[in-house]
Amino acid sequence: MILFGDAASERRQRQILYALHLLLWKVRHMAGELDALTAQVDSNTSVIESAITLIQNIKAQLDAAGTDPAKLAALSATLASEDDKLAAAVAANTPAAPAS
Repeated sequence: MILFGDAASERRQRQILYALHLLLWKVRHMAGELDALTAQVDSNTSVIESAITLIQNIKAQLDAAGTDPAKLAALSATLASEDDKLAAAVAANTPAAPAS
């Protein structure tokens, strides 16, 4: 398929077409990776925001509980439950370490 010129021109045209096809493949592959990365960032942001909210509310909950042992025990149980949820969310959103 010679569009113009001699065999050297045809060879160069094929090299250019190959480079264009390769570039297109890489762009498509990169777009998929970007979508996956965006989803991971969204997930991590949600976990971080939940952790911040939990931490910010601890002082208010402690102040509200005062020195009432029953309220403090209930708060302790709530914090333990939230701690377990946070630990599970962090573990679920932490990528595995690359193999050495």
